[in-house]
Amino acid sequence: MPQPRYRLVDTATTPYYHCISRCVRRAYLCGKDRLTGRNFDHRKQWILDRVKHLSSIFAIDVCAYAIMSNHFHLVLHVDVELANAWSSDEVIVRWLRLYKGPLLATKYLTGESLNAIELDALASLTDVWRKRLGNLSWYMRCLNEAIARMANVEDNCTGRFWEGRFKSQALLDEAALISCMTYVDLNPIRADICNSLESSEFTSIQERLSQFKTKRNTTDSITWLKPLCKDKELPSTATLPMQATDYFALVDWTGRAVREDKQGAIPGHIQPILRRLGVKEDNWVNNTQHFGSRFRRALGRINQIRKLAMLTNQHWINGISAAANFYQ
Repeated sequence: MPQPRYRLVDTATTPYYHCISRCVRRAYLCGKDRLTGRNFDHRKQWILDRVKHLSSIFAIDVCAYAIMSNHFHLVLHVDVELANAWSSDEVIVRWLRLYKGPLLATKYLTGESLNAIELDALASLTDVWRKRLGNLSWYMRCLNEAIARMANVEDNCTGRFWEGRFKSQALLDEAALISCMTYVDLNPIRADICNSLESSEFTSIQERLSQFKTKRNTTDSITWLKPLCKDKELPSTATLPMQATDYFALVDWTGRAVREDKQGAIPGHIQPILRRLGVKEDNWVNNTQHFGSRFRRALGRINQIRKLAMLTNQHWINGISAAANFYQ
């Protein structure tokens, strides 16, 4: 039975979430339709462009993405503290990049004088917008609604484009985050669409690798994605908890194991990475490959899952037994 989003998302427990949206009836509405022969691959670029646009407006970072023919994955970081730190003017400017907004806001930004009642009304609106700009549901709403409208205009039709509301999983610790990112980045390889990370189109791993090779000798920001730790840099809220080279090696090795349908021996350079994450080395590939089916609403150590269940007023969260097999 579907749960209200406030019971699934608690940013005080974790700011990291894996979100999935699927096309209605899982039809290939973003790829080649096998029934009609029409090709909608260009819609993948629509989704990516919209994600980039929203990430420049919301206090939400993208850690990983994979855009497939009938669904997409996003691993998101919700930064509520950043939204709360924005000035009122910045909140208004950001919101007006999404919607036209009331005339009141436009008058304020153009320097027209407002009376006390108008200023109070605008302050109330600004508080609402601030909360929305740090809200996972509003981010996904602004993404999915825009894509659905564009597709319906192109198809000259009305009705649903997505099968329903998006699904979300809470990622409660570093191991859960890196495992989920690996799962998302390997989507095309698991689907046998490609056989290398560099050829995995519309994935964050392809973008990270391309930018890393281009700019690794500079101090520039590598990508618009939430960055991985630089060499010798301590993890912080500004970066993801793994060096780029370690992450690339882990995803590459995991992808090879998935393609060969066997785990084999874990290479020496991969063992320390898995140990730092605190996961069982023998179960890494199997659990990462089946991440979507084994971990429903959350992944983390058992005590973290139980804490999340208590904070969100749930008696039980599916996946505790799978989590017990995942961690050391």
